[in-house]
Amino acid sequence: MTSFRQRASRLFTVAFTAAALAALAAPSARADITIGQTAGYTGTVAASVKEATQGAKLYFDIVNAGGGVNGQKITLVSLDDKFDAKLAVTNAKALIDQGVIALFLNRGTPLTQAIMPLLTEHRIPLVAPSTGAMALHKPVHPWLFNVRATYQREAERTIEHLSLIGVERIAILQVDDSFGEDAVVGALHGLSKVNKVAVAHEKYDRATPDFGPLVPKLLASQPQAVLFIGSGTAVVQGMKAVRAAGSTAQLVTLSNNASAGFIKGLGDIAYGVIVSQVFPYERSIAKPVIKEALEAAQKAGIELTPTTVEGYVSAKVLVEGLKHAGKQPTRQSLRDALENMGHFDLGGIELGYSAKDHTGLDYVDLAIIDQSGKFRR
Repeated sequence: MTSFRQRASRLFTVAFTAAALAALAAPSARADITIGQTAGYTGTVAASVKEATQGAKLYFDIVNAGGGVNGQKITLVSLDDKFDAKLAVTNAKALIDQGVIALFLNRGTPLTQAIMPLLTEHRIPLVAPSTGAMALHKPVHPWLFNVRATYQREAERTIEHLSLIGVERIAILQVDDSFGEDAVVGALHGLSKVNKVAVAHEKYDRATPDFGPLVPKLLASQPQAVLFIGSGTAVVQGMKAVRAAGSTAQLVTLSNNASAGFIKGLGDIAYGVIVSQVFPYERSIAKPVIKEALEAAQKAGIELTPTTVEGYVSAKVLVEGLKHAGKQPTRQSLRDALENMGHFDLGGIELGYSAKDHTGLDYVDLAIIDQSGKFRR
């Protein structure tokens, strides 16, 4: 029998989608510049999706309060894809058909790969997919513009750090999908650079993660650290299973889990977990972009997390492209403006695009969760 929670979730999704598309379809409600987003507002990555979108809206609100872009205000229309690739494609088609000028800040490697054919077919840019998959960087896709660094670089950096602090026995637990296969390349390369191999390497199913049989295999090798390559609640479950089995190994994961929701999910095992980062420290007010984001967040009464910073910076990149796309921007003029942006100072961090490079930033750092449940660097 369907539970009340499941029925409520479905009703929320239907209402959410219908209201969003109605806003697009109604001329009186439509903004001058409409941006489309499909992302997992429910499901395993919901916490980080909501934080990233919150960050983007912080910047859009600032721009709109100042009169918009060339006198036109921006509206972000968001549809819930439940972190499901097929639904992401359906949502993206609906947004494209309704006339959005760009897709923006979607979430997930398999989902991004699923909607990529639509970009070429409909000649519409996708800006700031919230994934660091190498397949989005090489070869360069003419309609896709990354903002964050690659997962491979993140994973390699975490291995380098663990080796530097004297960790010899490193295990890997990865999701068995295109994201996991991509990111683990960086981890294995990092191990090779420090003349090590993983003492254990296990995979779990993305749709139905079951850590019961995997954790004993992983811990039989007595790892000093476990690198988790996965997303949201699945990584939380895996880390809790490792701790419940009595292991004190250092727990490490990538920046796709750098959200307050992830920390909350971990609960009392959060302290000491290392999470890689792809944007400057959210309390580093020496960086102008962080200072302005922090001030905006405080004014709005929300917490600035690494994931809200990602949304804020991503929105800033999109707006910069719109500023140079003409008084009546089109999908094509926005794409051309972004590709010809050259080097742009976002406020203490520099981003650049060209016809041969749509990578964006290459920034990677590490943070640790402190006793108060905050990221520290």
